[in-house]
Amino acid sequence: MGMLEGKTALVTGGRQGIGRGIADRFAEEGATVTLTGRGARPGDLPAHFGWSGTDVSDAVAVEALAAGFDGLDILVNNAGVQIEKTVTDTSDDDWDLLMGANAKGVFQMCRALIPRMAAGGSIINIGSISGQTADPGLALYNASKAFVHGLTRSIAVDHGPHLRCNAICPGWIMTGMADAAFAVATNPDVAKEDALARHPAGRFGQPSDIAAMAAWLASDQSGFTTGQCFVVDGGLTAASPLNPGLF
Repeated sequence: MGMLEGKTALVTGGRQGIGRGIADRFAEEGATVTLTGRGARPGDLPAHFGWSGTDVSDAVAVEALAAGFDGLDILVNNAGVQIEKTVTDTSDDDWDLLMGANAKGVFQMCRALIPRMAAGGSIINIGSISGQTADPGLALYNASKAFVHGLTRSIAVDHGPHLRCNAICPGWIMTGMADAAFAVATNPDVAKEDALARHPAGRFGQPSDIAAMAAWLASDQSGFTTGQCFVVDGGLTAASPLNPGLF
């Protein structure tokens, strides 16, 4: 029997990457999983997953989605957008798009679902090490993840013991977002090699690494864990700025 047998889970931004990895792991652990994303159901999504074409930045759409989930056990706020720009290069439209998904979307999902979650439920917000230490050229993204970390702590304090709320702060996880972030470097290949050398684990992360932490946080095994931001980065932020490959 899996850790999540009999539980219901809703994962936003589940079309690909980290969200899809979490959904796959939850299903393996016995949960009934519904995914959300903008647009139609992906053609490669297995039949055992539910799907809702919901834009989390749309308050009306979020309320309509939430209405179908009374007694939800697990909410994962993973949907997000990344824009590779500095503050001075960022437009109002950029702000509306990124903060609408990464900040407003997380807030709206929590506001709509908290009253509908089962006692002992678990909210897992996907933050980032970028919300703790700024990555170059990702000003809005960095700021949005810092918001997620703060909101996570507030929900844990305000809504315990009815439910728990934690955040996972991934490091460099090999998805399309990571590739786009490296692409803004002056020399993307050198930047990627340097970043890899700074990982004590000796590799970049995979969506399955984040899914493993999410499964534990979603389960009853983490029943005394709330209000925390868990860094999963292969040791990247534990190291000094000196490149270990030179010593």
